[in-house]
Amino acid sequence: MSENHLSTIPDTLPEPQRTPPRRWLPGLVWLIPLIAAAVGLSLAAHAILSRGPEITLSFLSAEGLEAGKTRVKFKDVDIGTVQRIALSQDSRKVLVTVQLAREAEQFAAADSRFWVVRPRIDVGGVSGLNTLFSGAYIGVDAGHSTLRKTEFTGLETPPSVTRDRSGRQFVLHASDLGSLDIGSPVYYRRVRVGQVVGYNLDENGKGVTLHAFINAPYDRFVDGNTRFWHASGFDLKVDSNGVRLNTQALATVMLGGIAFQTPEDQGSTPPALENTDFALAADQDSALKAPDGSAAVAVLNFSQSLRGLVPGAPVDFRGVVIGQVLSLGVDYDAKRQEFRMPVVIQLYPDRLGSRFHDAQSHESESLKRQHFMALVARGLRAQLRTGNLLTGQLYVAIDFFPKAPPVKLDESRVPIELPTIPNSLDEIQVQLADITSKLSKVPFDKIGRDLHTTLNSLDATLKRSETLVGHLNDDVAPQMVAAMKDARSTLANANRLLSGDAPLQQDARRTLQDLSRAAVSLRVLTDYLERHPEALIRGKQEEKP
Repeated sequence: MSENHLSTIPDTLPEPQRTPPRRWLPGLVWLIPLIAAAVGLSLAAHAILSRGPEITLSFLSAEGLEAGKTRVKFKDVDIGTVQRIALSQDSRKVLVTVQLAREAEQFAAADSRFWVVRPRIDVGGVSGLNTLFSGAYIGVDAGHSTLRKTEFTGLETPPSVTRDRSGRQFVLHASDLGSLDIGSPVYYRRVRVGQVVGYNLDENGKGVTLHAFINAPYDRFVDGNTRFWHASGFDLKVDSNGVRLNTQALATVMLGGIAFQTPEDQGSTPPALENTDFALAADQDSALKAPDGSAAVAVLNFSQSLRGLVPGAPVDFRGVVIGQVLSLGVDYDAKRQEFRMPVVIQLYPDRLGSRFHDAQSHESESLKRQHFMALVARGLRAQLRTGNLLTGQLYVAIDFFPKAPPVKLDESRVPIELPTIPNSLDEIQVQLADITSKLSKVPFDKIGRDLHTTLNSLDATLKRSETLVGHLNDDVAPQMVAAMKDARSTLANANRLLSGDAPLQQDARRTLQDLSRAAVSLRVLTDYLERHPEALIRGKQEEKP
């Protein structure tokens, strides 16, 4: 632009006047924030309305858990998320805050259970392998309580049985746990029908209480007469039928197990209720045997060695086990100045038959003692016998010995005393000792010297006999040979004389023929004289024609 033209523009210009447009609607530019705010509010409201209760779980460790990532699942369905992870005030536990979904409110029941699902190996097998890729998560077992709470103590191991499984739980009482553990199988006729879900030591410390869960429909086989026993390991028996090896399954050998059955002779009863108490026997034979009834205690005083006899050894009556040995001991008898070996035994009178049980049940204690003393008077005695020749184990045998010497017992003694007699083996040992004592008195040295002298004399005699035999060979033998030759010659001559063609034989034959003819003539004469005896006087008359 030229300078002339610039000079024509005035120095001051009038201010422009702005007239705002007359609009009553907002601009479109404000519509987008409003819509975003509305969507945010709706999402926030939806999130608030869809949120369930917030609960806190306490665990010993937060291994595998992450805030904002770890899920809470029920049957592989997400029902919540871990929000925060913090330590407790005493730093002993980990507090995990979980936000449950609104539709998962029932999982906040007071009896719900929570645990962390990780890869685990236990007696029940391998579990949680899917978490190797997806990560750990919190599992839940929904409770049935109507009460709600927000704080729970998480389980360190997954529960063996969840509440959604059908079946019943039973309580078993045992003297010890053995090889059982949580997850150990339960068998019925060698079919796995349940498992051990828990155990705890009794308050008095004298036993163990186990909880066994039996799956439906097998739980209906458990009734009031059912017997449970340890099925762990091998059951090896050696009897008259040979060697028998029994086991429920290979898993019970390594992991332990329980088996149950109702005795065949027991009548059927309704199925047992939930949490019914049962005794857990040590083996199948102990479980299925008839009830023993009340027990009686007696003491046996032996005067022999108890090596091979141990507590628990059987007490036998003619092949039937009627009790067991409780304890062994040593007692000094100051009156006799000798040691006795007392053995305390436990007897079950019911095993002696129903008639004996009925007779005993109607008697008082004094009558029972009188009855016992009468049996002792008839020869009732206890004796130690060898039960196994290989191991040398002993057992107590009770029987009647009519020839046993009489004994005098204290009827008021408690426990009652049963007299004893030595066994046959001890008698043999006494006899052997007696024989040994007698043999030690035999003068073997003198007998040896006399035997040596006799042998020397016999040797001299044999030498003289040898000299005599030599003389016989030199002097007598030639003469005997000559005599034998003469005898042989004589026999040859006799043989020639007696041969069939010898003259002596022919003359003898003719003589015998003449004698035969003479005998015939004499027989004819005799017959004639019998018919004509007058011929002796008159002579033979000629017969008329």
